[in-house]
Amino acid sequence: MGKYMFHATYTGEGLVGLLKEGGSRRRAALTDTIEAMGGNVEGLYYAFGETDLYIICDLPDDATATAVSLNIAKAGALNMRATVLLTPETVDEAVKKQVPYRPPGA
Repeated sequence: MGKYMFHATYTGEGLVGLLKEGGSRRRAALTDTIEAMGGNVEGLYYAFGETDLYIICDLPDDATATAVSLNIAKAGALNMRATVLLTPETVDEAVKKQVPYRPPGA
């Protein structure tokens, strides 16, 4: 399972739905979607600022995360983007790998 953070911004149409249904019902709908794809929601938060909604969740793989993001965005209520989250242990593995890279001018 991979861990992802979805960043969502409501469209005008999405705000109408949010105002009609409320935050808790929208959380339930989004949680149902992620669980139906084999994942689970760790947290869902509304926010002030550039991003209206953050969802932190586990999903089986990148393809599933992409499918969730694309299909939610396709519905037209939310603009979505995703961030893959890494554990400290994954970073530990990464820093041990030898990468044959030569910077420009070296």
